[in-house]
Amino acid sequence: MLLHTKGTEFPEGQLEAFRERFSSLSWYIKDIKQTFSRIYNRKKNRRGTLWGERFKSVIVEKGETMINCLAYIDLNAVRAGIVKRPEDYRWCSIGHHVQTGNRDDFLSLDFGLVEFGVESAERLQKYREFLYHAGAVKKRGKAAIPTRIFQSEKKKNFEQDRIRRFTSRTRYFTDSGIIGSKSFVIGTYEIFKDRLYGSRGRVPKQVKGLDGMYSMKRLREA
Repeated sequence: MLLHTKGTEFPEGQLEAFRERFSSLSWYIKDIKQTFSRIYNRKKNRRGTLWGERFKSVIVEKGETMINCLAYIDLNAVRAGIVKRPEDYRWCSIGHHVQTGNRDDFLSLDFGLVEFGVESAERLQKYREFLYHAGAVKKRGKAAIPTRIFQSEKKKNFEQDRIRRFTSRTRYFTDSGIIGSKSFVIGTYEIFKDRLYGSRGRVPKQVKGLDGMYSMKRLREA
């Protein structure tokens, strides 16, 4: 049971139990998976379990072990043929870092590179470099990242230029109702605010990596 809707009250006398439950990763994942399964089963008119197995929770040593584990996970979408570059996949850590600029500081900037004395401002670039090198290694005669793409990124020293940053962030524009300069966003919002969902006033947020561009989201507010 997820208690997050407006006006929800905790059952009397069970506050401590819910505190313990909400601080448990196992319960958190279970709530997400069960809720999704119920919705999916109802939509597809099916019954039974949906997920293959329990989620994995592993304690990983910092440094070399961590960066190799991160690279393995971030290369999954490339190996599966979903995207050509790991950061193009929205639902992975490198995708969140590149496409949103790590919005709300949701993810750590460690990348396992702290142990090697890499400064925070350089870690994303260094991690991309490691990621592309790892992805370019051939296994069973095939590499996850093609040589052509690897060489292209290598020539740019694994840095993302303005055009590449813009391209990476365009998929998130679909979450916005208004895009443009700050004055344009504010003025247009006043005209169409009744159609942009939610009753609370909104503040335009700058699109990171793009000078002078702002967006106003149209997602429903809880």
